[in-house]
Amino acid sequence: MKRNVFLLVTALFIASLNLRPAINSVAPLLGTMSADLGMTAATASLLTSIPVLCMGVFSPLAAKASGKWGMERVVGISLLVIGVGTVLRLFTHSVDVLLLTALVAGAGIAFIGPLLPGFIKLHFPNHVPPLIAVYTVALTLGAAVSTWLSIPLQHGFHSWQGSLAFWAVIAFVAAAVWWLFVQVLMKNPASAHPAGVSVKLPWGSGRAWLITLSFGLMGFLFYSLTAWLPQIIEGMGYSKSYSANALTLFVAIQIPVSLVLPLVLRRYPSRRLWLVVESLLELAGLLLLVSHVDPYLACATIGIGAGGLFPLNLLLPIDVTNHHHEAAAWSAKAQSVGYVMSALGPVVLGWIYDGTHSFASAMFAMIAIIVVMVVVQIAATAKRAVPSREHEHPVSTPS
Repeated sequence: MKRNVFLLVTALFIASLNLRPAINSVAPLLGTMSADLGMTAATASLLTSIPVLCMGVFSPLAAKASGKWGMERVVGISLLVIGVGTVLRLFTHSVDVLLLTALVAGAGIAFIGPLLPGFIKLHFPNHVPPLIAVYTVALTLGAAVSTWLSIPLQHGFHSWQGSLAFWAVIAFVAAAVWWLFVQVLMKNPASAHPAGVSVKLPWGSGRAWLITLSFGLMGFLFYSLTAWLPQIIEGMGYSKSYSANALTLFVAIQIPVSLVLPLVLRRYPSRRLWLVVESLLELAGLLLLVSHVDPYLACATIGIGAGGLFPLNLLLPIDVTNHHHEAAAWSAKAQSVGYVMSALGPVVLGWIYDGTHSFASAMFAMIAIIVVMVVVQIAATAKRAVPSREHEHPVSTPS
């Protein structure tokens, strides 16, 4: 039993580790790649926006594929897709090919993201917050390490292509470990996610739309900062190295936040309280950045807010559903529209910069979005009667 639990947690961790390197490894190298390939700011922003958009477009398909072929198989194949999309960057010498790699890797990421909350609900129904923390820590660790090592790897390989392609190694290793786990799990079919289930997303649920909007606004801010934070700080007069370190701090500080959050929720379980607190921390960090306070302090404050908002938004669909089929469907709904909204963030900031040659207006826009996000969070967590299963049940089985 303990061995199976260890395998489950290991599989969850190593799969989650691969959900951000293909995205986060790009930002520190944007300046070099733009100069080498002649990209505008808006085009460069697509390297972040395309994977995020994939996470929106393909999330509903992930839930349906999981129901048809089984959650474990879909995740394993998706890890291989991430590896293929990432390793292709080694041979990239044009903008079109680079954008294609973002599309392929993004598709793989999209099929994994919404399934892991359902995976947690299935295998750890009584330990959801701690396992959401494992998921979030692994995801954030992958983001932080890939951000931190991008420039050193560029120097080591003497090319930005080698730096970006390096992360395929982790994806292929993860795929091998995951398939080993799947083989062990399939020996006990009762513990695996059954195939042949028809999964329906809750498109008609008002609460599902509020949860989706909360996720989307959170992602809009997060991916805007992921894509452009180094350039914002460089525009304040700091070096590329300092700016890359500031982005790493923004990402890395989310790891201890993810670890502490389950402990805090055990004592003060209110989702609304912590959603608002974390949003106000992001607001404070942006105000520090606008005021030209030390960027490290500003990035740390924003990162603490972002580090809490992501796992809290992951918990919302799990909180309001009864089993893992529903959890996967509600998560897919939140991530489908939510990530489409998120993908707009880097592009909008790129357009603003191309038009004004300044990120000041964009930062004030993000401050306004935080205010709207707090209102949505309060509405999404309002107490209400449990919806009837006729309207809210997102899963049906074949007759």
